[in-house]
Amino acid sequence: QVRLVESGGGSVQAGGSLRLSCVGFEYITRPSCMAWFRHAPGKEREWVAYFRTDEFTIYRASVKGRFTISKDVAENTLYLQMNNLKPEDTATYYCALRRGTPYCGFLQTDYDYWGQGTQVTVSS
Repeated sequence: QVRLVESGGGSVQAGGSLRLSCVGFEYITRPSCMAWFRHAPGKEREWVAYFRTDEFTIYRASVKGRFTISKDVAENTLYLQMNNLKPEDTATYYCALRRGTPYCGFLQTDYDYWGQGTQVTVSS
């Protein structure tokens, strides 16, 4: 049974940094895709970045160069290092898992397992 749990959210000023963590990847198979999404009030949930089990990564344009997705194999933890945060990054952040395929997607419906979310608030 896959259970994903995020942590690390909080409130920071613009320009600050946070590192989000997501545990629960003990039972993934190769290939699989692990992703971060975010959901801001009044907006649709949007994909932020994904990490494939062959370590291929990709980012949405608005976070590229500021966010880094990575995975610690030993700890079975997915991370999202967020630097130079902007007020528009304010959202609830979710980790997600899609097992058994190298074809990672960008839509909520592409992913099978989700965490409960962690809130990130960036003030100007």
